[in-house]
Amino acid sequence: MTQFGRTVRELRERLRQEDARFSLRQVAKRVGIEPAYLSKIERGDVAPPSEATTLRLAEELDADPDWFLALAGKVSSDLQEIIRRRPELFAELIRQLREAPDDAILRVVREVRDGDW
Repeated sequence: MTQFGRTVRELRERLRQEDARFSLRQVAKRVGIEPAYLSKIERGDVAPPSEATTLRLAEELDADPDWFLALAGKVSSDLQEIIRRRPELFAELIRQLREAPDDAILRVVREVRDGDW
């Protein structure tokens, strides 16, 4: 079982304990995939699904979409496009932030978000 599949199953089962609408069949139907395919995802028998399906699963299971995509080994298409515009700069930024503590990264995010350009 992959980490992605295990997480999908854990989130779905946790929700199912409170609400029967989170059965495998019902979740699959709402996400727009076959129940057998969702079962294979949960067991890790298939690779994580497409970006679109992963995002629908994240929404259905109330998970952060970026975290869910990362867990599936994917990066959202909007972030890919941003990186493609200035690949050297974003690669350097990400590499420099690799070992930074979360509070330092949050300071950078706030500075960029709130900065006066």
